[in-house]
Amino acid sequence: MNKALAITGVAATAIAGYAIYFDYQRRNSKQFRKSLKKKAVKQKKIQEQHEKETKQSKLDAVKTALLADLKENPIPTDLTEREAFFMEQVATGEQKAKDDSIAAAICFYKALAVYPNPTDILGVYQKTVPEDVYELVVMMIAVYPPASVSSILSKGGPNPADVKPTEEDLD
Repeated sequence: MNKALAITGVAATAIAGYAIYFDYQRRNSKQFRKSLKKKAVKQKKIQEQHEKETKQSKLDAVKTALLADLKENPIPTDLTEREAFFMEQVATGEQKAKDDSIAAAICFYKALAVYPNPTDILGVYQKTVPEDVYELVVMMIAVYPPASVSSILSKGGPNPADVKPTEEDLD
């Protein structure tokens, strides 16, 4: 009992001494503060690099999964098939959203690709689909925009390929 109490007392004194020393150095030593700032900046850079690599690997995984699935199961072109396909993909996406977010996102992407007004369905997705799945759907749209979304994007302004430079631009 006495030995355990002595060991605990020594450990508590050592921890308190280290805390007091650390606090003193933090308050009074410019070099110590500089080294702490350098370590914080270095750690922040490492964390940003890690986040960037993670995002890129996630984007690559989404891209390969989407393109492989579209190659394996193409989107129908017939109007009656598209309606049934939309309902099927939404139902499948809702079921898969709990287990496999990439597979669910692919289903929701395919449903968006056949929907006549994709901006409306994106608003519905944002409210009803889990956030991680919605983020993957947006990534898929950025990687490989469906024809319905591409037509909306092109209506937003003139196509750069169609605009001819004037003589003033060339001077």
